[in-house]
Amino acid sequence: MDYANRIAKLTTLLNANDCPAIAFVPGPNFFYLTGVDLALMERPTILLVTAGGDIHAVIPALERDRWAAEMPAAQTIYWQDSDGYADALAELARQVGITNLAVEGNRMRQFEAAALSAAFGTAVTDGTAILAPLRLLKEPGEIEAIQHAVDISEAALTATLDTVRAGMSETEIRAKLQIEMLERGADGAGFDLIVLAGGAAADCHGVPSSTRILKPGDALLFDFGAKVNGYSADITRTFFCETVPEAHRRLYETVEQANRVGREMVAPGVAIHDLDHAVQSVLRDAGFAENIRHKVGHGLGLDIHEAPQLMVGNHDTLEAGMVITIEPGLYDPEVIGVRIEDDVLVTRTGARSLTTLPRGIQVIGG
Repeated sequence: MDYANRIAKLTTLLNANDCPAIAFVPGPNFFYLTGVDLALMERPTILLVTAGGDIHAVIPALERDRWAAEMPAAQTIYWQDSDGYADALAELARQVGITNLAVEGNRMRQFEAAALSAAFGTAVTDGTAILAPLRLLKEPGEIEAIQHAVDISEAALTATLDTVRAGMSETEIRAKLQIEMLERGADGAGFDLIVLAGGAAADCHGVPSSTRILKPGDALLFDFGAKVNGYSADITRTFFCETVPEAHRRLYETVEQANRVGREMVAPGVAIHDLDHAVQSVLRDAGFAENIRHKVGHGLGLDIHEAPQLMVGNHDTLEAGMVITIEPGLYDPEVIGVRIEDDVLVTRTGARSLTTLPRGIQVIGG
C-alpha cells in the first residue's frame, strides 16, 4: 500500500477545506494512513496530520517498539501511564503550533476530543465531511484484499452448508462457519456473524441464539464476511431447510429479482438515488412495500459500512473504484426474512460482482 500517496490525498482534502490539521484515533482511517493496527483503548493514541503533510503522534509507551519500527518518520511523543497524557498532548500542540484543529468526529470519543481541545486551547471541529472522499475509491491492493476476503467467505459458507441439518442451533452453525473461515486463512470475522433461522431472520441485525433450532421449512439467513489485512467481505444469502414453503417462494424470488436489477444497473455515472429507487421499486411493485426495512446498500472497505450510502436522497453518482453492496431484503416479522447481498466493484465500463455464490432458491439439509 502506498501510504505516502494516501497522506498526500489527505493533505489535498485538508487544503481544499482550509483545515490546517486533523487528528485520528486507532481505527480504519488510522490504519489506512499508516498501516499500523493499534487498539482503541483507555489510553489516548493520537495521529495528527497537517495540511503540509507533517505526521505527528502521541503514543502510549507500551506501543513504542511497534510504532517506532513502523512509523520512524513520524514526530512522536511517548507517554507513560504514571505520567498521564496531558503533558504529551500539550507538547503536541506546541510542536504543531496551530489553534484550529479538526478531529475524526465519527470515531473519536468525547474524552479524547476534550483533551485535545484543552491542549490546543480551542474547540475542535468535526472533520467527518472532510474525510468522506478519502477512502471512497479503492486502490488495486484494496480490491485484491476484499476479493480475497470474499473468496475465503464463499468457500467457508459452501463447506458449512454441507454440514447443516435440521435440529442444529443458530450458534452451532455460526461456530462452524467461523472455523471454516479461519481454516482458509481469514484473520478473523469482519463483524459479528449473523445466522438466523425461521422467523428470527426477519430481524435485520438479529443475534444468533443457542436455543433457536433450525426446523424443516425454515429460512436460514447468513450475513457474514471474513477479514483479510483489515478488509472484509459482506455477503448475505438465504436458504431453506429441506423444503420451500410455497407462501415464501414469491417473496424470495422478488428479492432475487431486485438484487439482479441492482447489480445490472451499477455503472459509473449512475445516480445513487436512482439505483436505490429502481431496486426498491421491484419490491414495492410486487406488493411488498410494508416488508422493506433498509436501503439498497453501502460502501465496503476497511469499514463494513462506509461511504457511499446507497439510498434515496443521495444524488451523488457512482464512480469507478467504488466497492459497494447490493442487498435488497424483505421481512415479515416472526415469519421470514430474506436478504441477498453481493459485493460489487464499479469499473470504468460497468461493474463486476466480487461475489459469485448462487442467488436462486436453494434447499439445504436434505
